[in-house]
Amino acid sequence: MIEITFPDGAKSSFKKGVSVLDVAKSISEGLSRKVLSAKYNDKIVESSTTLKQDGNINFYTWDHKQGKAAFWHSSAHVLAEAILNLYPSAKLTIGPSIENGFYYDVDFGDINLSEKNLEELENKFIQLARKKSEFKMRTSSKTEALKYYTKINNEFKVELINDFKDQEITFCDHSNFTDLCRGGHIPNTGLIKAIKLTSIAGAYWKGDESRKQLTRIYGISFPKQNELTKYLELVEEAKKRDHRKIGKELELFTFSKKVGVGLPLWLPKGAALRERLENFLKKAQLKAGYKQVITPHIANKELYVTSGHFQKYGSDSFQPIETPAEGESFLLKPMNCPHHCEIYKSRPWSYKELPLRYAEFGTVYRYEQSGELHGLTRVRSFTQDDAHIFCTPDQLNKEFKNVIELVLYVFNSLGFNEFEAQVSLRDKNNSEKYIGSNQNWELAENAIISATEEKNLKYVIEYGEAAFYGPKLDFMVKDALGRKWQLGTIQVDYNLPERFELTYKGDDNKHHRPVMIHRAPFGSLERFVAILLEHSEGKLPIWLAPEQVIILCVSEKHEKYAKKVLNYLENNEIRASLDSRNETIGKKIRQAELNKIPFMLIIGEKEFNTDSVSIRKHKQGDIGSKSIDKFASMIKNEVDNSISSFGI
Repeated sequence: MIEITFPDGAKSSFKKGVSVLDVAKSISEGLSRKVLSAKYNDKIVESSTTLKQDGNINFYTWDHKQGKAAFWHSSAHVLAEAILNLYPSAKLTIGPSIENGFYYDVDFGDINLSEKNLEELENKFIQLARKKSEFKMRTSSKTEALKYYTKINNEFKVELINDFKDQEITFCDHSNFTDLCRGGHIPNTGLIKAIKLTSIAGAYWKGDESRKQLTRIYGISFPKQNELTKYLELVEEAKKRDHRKIGKELELFTFSKKVGVGLPLWLPKGAALRERLENFLKKAQLKAGYKQVITPHIANKELYVTSGHFQKYGSDSFQPIETPAEGESFLLKPMNCPHHCEIYKSRPWSYKELPLRYAEFGTVYRYEQSGELHGLTRVRSFTQDDAHIFCTPDQLNKEFKNVIELVLYVFNSLGFNEFEAQVSLRDKNNSEKYIGSNQNWELAENAIISATEEKNLKYVIEYGEAAFYGPKLDFMVKDALGRKWQLGTIQVDYNLPERFELTYKGDDNKHHRPVMIHRAPFGSLERFVAILLEHSEGKLPIWLAPEQVIILCVSEKHEKYAKKVLNYLENNEIRASLDSRNETIGKKIRQAELNKIPFMLIIGEKEFNTDSVSIRKHKQGDIGSKSIDKFASMIKNEVDNSISSFGI
């Protein structure tokens, strides 16, 4: 017999060799029908997996992230089967689940697939799924696996197998199809009731632009048809809210191939928007005791060797800039933290002077694959609202909680009211991804969990999502369409202070190592603006709107009075403009609505004679007339009420 512990702490005994599905049935038939995957002793297992030792079990259904991952990974297998059915000469490479759905990268040889081929693939997919074929894992030796893929002339799978350190290889079989796979599947294909292949794109083998270009087919699947219908409706709504579309309409930013892909150009209105976001955070940071610093856009390669960034990312990033001096190399700045470590190191510190809080809106550069670039959400140049706090271990808890308060203040001020806290820890099975001692990691992880619990934040733990130098608290914000975005982040770091040999003199007159907190409430200005635009559909809070008021003249003879109104508003620090085009008032109103300007002031004969303005509000229409000074007061009150004051 073996003893199995359930998530609620209850324990039950089962015969050795009991399957995951049978354990689920022991709880209820309903649960067994819903189980897609499971975790046993921290390892993802199949529903058919037999259990032979004591352990802890977690069941994953469609409502769990891990359940969806198993569902979509299994769907990738069915897609691969459909591809080989229709294109027998195709060579399969990899097909993982992703945040929303899955993809499969395929070498189709001389066959050029396009969007028009997707419907045929979808039909074949559904036909195969209806067979209710069971997913079954089996092991193979490395030699046998290599022999199989060499025989069918798939050099991609051969390369993958040769890269594996393990001699034992696993395959997944269903129906007459087999694929190289590490596991994580649903019980059978019949659970997949609805499928949509969403797009086709190019993708380089292993993300290397020097390697062969493959065809990537994206898809998403669901256990019910109505869920697919809802998803497609959401996609259509998302298209309307696409920040690239809104950014163009509102004249916020643009891109130029001559400047370079992934390098945004901020137009005047966009630059003004960024400036207001910066000033908003700078004001709060000043109250919280932060000091502004400025660092260069490049730094000597040795800086990033010391920090560990070069070893982790050097080969996949922008290549070093060589100077005329022999052996001297510089890199574009990928992170601000090493520079801030050097600022801290510029003079000795006492425990009485800590904490030190350095803040910088620092622009950094990272080489993203061209196929991964997307508007402002994935770029090669972005500005982080970065700050680093150097404190004593005793100060860590308080400082971390204060940063949480700052992040929540930012979210509340900008309408992000729904979020989930995520504690991102090390991958338990891959320590090579990280730097630093186990002791330092345990201290940092415990500090984050403790502070998060003290702030009464509901949180989930995600293993493998930590930064390479330390764990972090990520804020997963839900937007108006229910999509989750990672925005604010707070990280605890014992390792960089060690690598940079940072110290302070304690009350014992000895040198001690400070703890470092990394934090960015926005994350990056580019990505934050993109998400904010999609969340608000471009209807920004009045304090942030690039243009708060537009003045519309009924005729040319009222233009002089309109300019007087404009000057008054500008003198009262209200962002306003005048539409003096020779167009009808109706057309001007429609344009102002499209531009999502919060207020319109209509000036005609009546307004001219009474020294007043007629007011229209975006999406609401006419809200009456007021004198210019009363309207200005109304705007100021609305601005004041839309943003709360900050204090810790």
